[in-house]
Amino acid sequence: MRPLHRYLVAAGVAGLLVTMTACGGSADSTSGSAGSPSSAPAASPPSTDPSASNAKQVVVTAEFAGDDAATNYNKTLVPDDAKILVAEYVYDGATTVTLNVRGLVPNRAYGAHAHAMPCGPTGDAAGPHFQHKADPVKPSVDPAFANSTNEIWLDFKTDDDGDATTASTVPWVFTNAKAASVVIHADPTQTAPGKAGTAGARVACLSVGF
Repeated sequence: MRPLHRYLVAAGVAGLLVTMTACGGSADSTSGSAGSPSSAPAASPPSTDPSASNAKQVVVTAEFAGDDAATNYNKTLVPDDAKILVAEYVYDGATTVTLNVRGLVPNRAYGAHAHAMPCGPTGDAAGPHFQHKADPVKPSVDPAFANSTNEIWLDFKTDDDGDATTASTVPWVFTNAKAASVVIHADPTQTAPGKAGTAGARVACLSVGF
């Protein structure tokens, strides 16, 4: 099993280039334009000033068959050779998270969210969605708390090759409490009262350490 690949780019670095190799899981970090499993930008910063003292970027890449950080619980919906990249960019009080996937089921919609705990042997190990303002009622299915502003939602639909890129920007940053993973779900995220935030079975997970 190969280890997790994680890169932190601190203030003063203009960009990050991530190259997914044919064997998956590996990446190179250099200054310049960003790439991803689906050849789209790894992150879309909330600001155009990456040299600011409060800016940072974190990128994690993995292949599900080869990296300890990534687990696929449903090998039909997320095959062993599928690849995943998660990028976090923080600037000026806002957080942007980008999710890139390659090699999933073509032309299929999935749900995805940042979760409170790292991945484990089962999907439940990742715990609930991370919420900036925690819902006192568990499980949280109230749209006042389970929404795309209070949580990080990363739903996507794959293309003909099973690839996709999506991003979410929220008007807050992690403090003492942080998300620890991104979970891919079998279905798109629901928004109705009593079902808000639900998205079917947990089919894969990447530990991130935001």
